[in-house]
Amino acid sequence: MKDLVAAALTAAKERGQDVADVPVTAIAAAAGVSRSTLLRRLGGSRAALDEAVRQAGVDPGGRPPVRERAIEAAAWLVAERGLGEITLDAVAERAGCSLPSLYTVFEGRDGLLAAVFEQYGPLPDVQALAADPPQRLEDVVRALYRAFVTAFEREPQIVPAVFADLFSRPDGPAARMMAATVPRMYEGLGGLLLPHVEAGRLRPLPLPLLAQLLLGPLINHILLRPVLAPAFGADLPSVDEAIELFADAFLRAVALP
Repeated sequence: MKDLVAAALTAAKERGQDVADVPVTAIAAAAGVSRSTLLRRLGGSRAALDEAVRQAGVDPGGRPPVRERAIEAAAWLVAERGLGEITLDAVAERAGCSLPSLYTVFEGRDGLLAAVFEQYGPLPDVQALAADPPQRLEDVVRALYRAFVTAFEREPQIVPAVFADLFSRPDGPAARMMAATVPRMYEGLGGLLLPHVEAGRLRPLPLPLLAQLLLGPLINHILLRPVLAPAFGADLPSVDEAIELFADAFLRAVALP
């Protein structure tokens, strides 16, 4: 049974699924046997295999996949405690899975945290926007601002915790999370901004600087709003008003007539 457990774990890792969700044919292929041979060795049911996997310290699944449960559990822990306090033991307890399962799916803490930021950060919104971009430059800028505001406000609030860790520990887990997603983030931003550079609507600045000019003021504002709100009260513009003001300032700075 040990070789079948190893084959099941290998197939699950390759497919990004729980063992319980991997077809018997895929497990048989990983074990180098036919489907009928595998079922014969299991006594006609895969229940014995799932139990053997469980005894090996890995949750075979059957509930929502370990990946989904772990990402959600880790996200809430990050929002509640900050990145520095997150351990795989705490995630496993909250997600109702085993520690070996987390290593099988994510290959460690950094892999799990990168998956959390990928799901709850701005990347999905930027990619969706890049797949169907507005035609007008003004609309692109405003849509990007709204995407980032949404990412900051989305529950559980992962993005503020990531920036807090990034500013306090430039070589910490937040920096590694950002490094794993920034290339795809810039790919999405490039798809939205570079066509307007090529069309002569935007100054031909390097994309990293163009992105910083676009996003830097807004991100700084969103991060500081919890401090600014008590200090300025009603004089502080709403988030929607801030988006319009920052969009206008960006376009005045880099848009070409």
